[in-house]
Amino acid sequence: MAVLQHECGIAALYHLSDPTPSRVSPQIAPDEVSRLMPRMLLDLQNRGQLAAGFTTFDPDRERILETYRQVGGVIEAFRFNHQAKFDSLMREYSGRAAIGHVRYATCGANNRNYAQPFERFHGCKWKWFAFGFNGQIANFTELRDELLNLADYHLTRNTDTEIIMHYLSHAFRGDERPNLVEVFHELSEKFDGAYNIVYLNAMGDMVVLRDPLGFRPLCYAEDGPLFAAASESLPLHQLGFQNIRSLEPGEMIVIQDNQLRKFRFAPRRRTAHCFFEWIYFANVASTFDDRSVYLTRSALGAELARQERQLNRVPLDEHTIVVPVPDTGKAAADSMAYELGLRSMEGLMRNRYVGRTFIEGENRADRARLKYTPLPEVLSGKRVLLIEDTIVRSTTLKSLLHHMRTRGGAREVHVRVACPPIVAPCFYGIDMSTVRELFAPRFMKGQRVTEAEQDAMAAELGADSLFYLPLESVAHCIKLPPESLCRACITGDYPTPTGEQLYQIALRNKATTTPTRTYELAGAGGVKK
Repeated sequence: MAVLQHECGIAALYHLSDPTPSRVSPQIAPDEVSRLMPRMLLDLQNRGQLAAGFTTFDPDRERILETYRQVGGVIEAFRFNHQAKFDSLMREYSGRAAIGHVRYATCGANNRNYAQPFERFHGCKWKWFAFGFNGQIANFTELRDELLNLADYHLTRNTDTEIIMHYLSHAFRGDERPNLVEVFHELSEKFDGAYNIVYLNAMGDMVVLRDPLGFRPLCYAEDGPLFAAASESLPLHQLGFQNIRSLEPGEMIVIQDNQLRKFRFAPRRRTAHCFFEWIYFANVASTFDDRSVYLTRSALGAELARQERQLNRVPLDEHTIVVPVPDTGKAAADSMAYELGLRSMEGLMRNRYVGRTFIEGENRADRARLKYTPLPEVLSGKRVLLIEDTIVRSTTLKSLLHHMRTRGGAREVHVRVACPPIVAPCFYGIDMSTVRELFAPRFMKGQRVTEAEQDAMAAELGADSLFYLPLESVAHCIKLPPESLCRACITGDYPTPTGEQLYQIALRNKATTTPTRTYELAGAGGVKK
């Protein structure tokens, strides 16, 4: 429920020319494998609900590349609920290769013009390409200004996706077909931030690429002649792939001339895996970088239980129940309750037809009332340990606590957060780009939150108590070294130079009441290299 927007999801499919059918899609013709893409995007819907689209490749049709994209969720965009229209779309856009995208926005407008994939038409087939992008280019404004300083240059969208498109187009400006590994290596020298890319051109060349620091996960699998990749493992697992692997940071898969090869396009360096992927964003059924999302969240719950015993602030008796905030808090709540010998109960019912408040953005308090129904049958007269995945802006949680008391009849509500306090913005694909919008920094004087500060937070929210997990718990539960994770939003320590520079701008402007993102302030001259 942490009211955060996410950084999109990408997917790719390719059926190589081979007489041996894949076990994954034995009843689908190789030149119609694109029919699987909407199913994959549906399994990535948790990563973006603003728009969805795909580009397909068919060398035998007039438009070798065809791109379809619409505003809305995957079911609406691809007309899942209207079989005849869905079948018509699948026939019109059939192909042996496809890339797909689900979108939410950290920059750019919420309309079809910003939906992905982006396609750049050209009469030369290797210059005609489409791509989808997952993440955020932190030095977007610098790259934009570099383009606009060129003679007669114009950008039609205020988004880093268009910046990537123009830099790719610039790389293809010559008369000779370039080496794709070299192209993306050169771009990696310019881009600062998170960027996983799926790319397809009218020659039938495909690239699946994970940025050098590995901020976002990217999984892939093969079954006979069929290759697939996605932002999470779940879409691949649901299709029937068995040996699902994670692409390493700085690696890319290239399919060219009916051959699949893996290359390193950027040198090995420190990794910066976003810890939020495991605790909030990813589907609980996914596994990436050899770490299960479900087991990580379960471990966070066990940490909460150990901390609860040490705090000794709440009687752990038959009048106390553990209640998760659906859905991302459930694994932690169940684990915590088990460790404490308490009941984990569904005291909040989620209306699944109301979007994620973090993704939806506006009027969060009203959305919380519509989205969650407190159950008096469960909550009335009870002492509740409410398990939240994280607290970002607090508006939704404050409203929910009010309704748990007034509508649910809870006697006490004690908030336990399966994450440390969010103290700094994200510039790598999560929509929280200013310090002033964050809840915790208004109370914290140092890097470590004190018990008194947490009591003050509880009073502000209307909770009987509130406690976060300590900073060390994140890496411990994910079972990765702290230095391999991006924890900038909980430490203020950024893994890239532009991230650090943007943070300093955000700190200088934390008192402003103007609703301006830090990226826009940077565009006014804030970031220099």
